[in-house]
Amino acid sequence: MDIRRYTPEKADEWNRFVAQSKNGTFLFDRRYMDYHADRFQDHSLMFYRKGRLCALLPANVHDATLYSHQGLTYGGLITDEKATTTIVMEAFEALNQQLHEEGILHVVYKPTPWIYHRMPAEEDLYAIFAVCHATLIARDVSSAILRAPRLPFTESRRSGMRKAVNAGISITECNCAAEHPDLKTFWHLLNDNLWRSHSVHPVHSYEELQLLASRFPDNIRLFTAKQQDVVLGGTLVYETSQVIHTQYISASEEGKRLGVLDLLFDFLIHTKYADVQCFDFGKSTSTSDCTLNSKLIFQKEGFGGRAVCYDTYEWFT
Repeated sequence: MDIRRYTPEKADEWNRFVAQSKNGTFLFDRRYMDYHADRFQDHSLMFYRKGRLCALLPANVHDATLYSHQGLTYGGLITDEKATTTIVMEAFEALNQQLHEEGILHVVYKPTPWIYHRMPAEEDLYAIFAVCHATLIARDVSSAILRAPRLPFTESRRSGMRKAVNAGISITECNCAAEHPDLKTFWHLLNDNLWRSHSVHPVHSYEELQLLASRFPDNIRLFTAKQQDVVLGGTLVYETSQVIHTQYISASEEGKRLGVLDLLFDFLIHTKYADVQCFDFGKSTSTSDCTLNSKLIFQKEGFGGRAVCYDTYEWFT
């Protein structure tokens, strides 16, 4: 097993592997990862076995710790269909040896949740247990809906839908890649809500969202709920081969009163994305300590979402 550091000259090789991997998504494409390259010391790795690229590890280094990338919601070892449990165990044995020789003694690892796998790909979970003796250090909870079976909306969500219909709310999609004004309107609505509630800004600036949408027009899409052309709420979704993920959700006070998100998600879940494998609402836990946001998860579970965990592990090399 030969492990090499990623360099920009290898971007095409990296991206081709991600595209045909069994557990990679467009978030691992270097055109996505590198939009915030100035914030992280990249230490992504490429694994070759008998001369053939067999795995990737999106990663960065900070204070002698290797993180499976801090700029991504999930990560872990990205593998192809040929990756067996034995091969992945070899990869982690080689990884630990190389990191130790480099003086990197600590690893923080976020595997890709199973809902994003094109086929079973949890060889890494066994390997970090058997080879690395990893410890679970954080567990966030998301809410997801599978194509079948699906639970019905709760009465509170159906009530919101009726309010929105009676108020004449319409659901529209905008072309984010073309600098549609609705994207800026939605971002400011999101930013105002986050600042008022938590004194934080969105992870992505408006300029970053527009840039990423222009690079991935088939994967990053914005749906809004409007009343007479006024945006009262919306969601920015990330489309992958297996999952529709709501990256951001927000509504104005008037939008909340009129139940616009209830109507929006009824359209997305039962019409627009009725045939997708999984609809993932994302985490309902705080970034710092995994504390549950009860109000947020109540809304998501009202649409029929049930728990999927996003885990974080650590070990010492």
